[in-house]
Amino acid sequence: MAFRAVIFDFGGVITSSPFEAFNRLETERGLPANLVRKINATNPDSNAWALFERSEIDAARFDALFAAEARALGHDLEGSAVLAVLAGAVRPAMVAALDRIKAAGYRLACITNNVPAGHGAGMARSADGNDELERIFARFEHVIESSKAGVRKPDPRIYRMMCEKLGLEPADCIYLDDLGINCKPAAALGMHAIKVTGEAQALADLSTALGMDLG
Repeated sequence: MAFRAVIFDFGGVITSSPFEAFNRLETERGLPANLVRKINATNPDSNAWALFERSEIDAARFDALFAAEARALGHDLEGSAVLAVLAGAVRPAMVAALDRIKAAGYRLACITNNVPAGHGAGMARSADGNDELERIFARFEHVIESSKAGVRKPDPRIYRMMCEKLGLEPADCIYLDDLGINCKPAAALGMHAIKVTGEAQALADLSTALGMDLG
């Protein structure tokens, strides 16, 4: 096999994109489309979202800092409202693909930027083995969560951490993420990066890379 492991992002790959939920929130509040993305793209290494994903602040502090960042752009939006819609819907075909890939002999891993509070695709994992998301996470040999590792994508260190855990070289790995900014460092390290724009596209591109039908 040309590759030995497939490393997945979680939110936006295994589940639907949180950006869809953010857009619904913006519509409900009468806010500009993609406001949340704009806020999170401003000072991306030191804003409220970045600090929270590295567990450098708690939920209450995130709520206040995010609201201040929104106000700086002329809008009212509290951080707690954003967290409330962060959970994404599971994509069953992607979960089925995980099982087929593993059965074919490939190793599975996950690198996810998440926050240390709440429940859902963008939040820290729970200890409930019966939880749907936990049953999916159990399929991965290794999971690195930004909220526990203290480092977040696109920092190259988090990809190197996963390679060390797997005992593999980057060139041995395929990496899937719905954000191009997170795919770029993976590709720069030598991974075969796939930017996910939708479930069907992701499965088609992954099928081509692995030489197996996952459709």
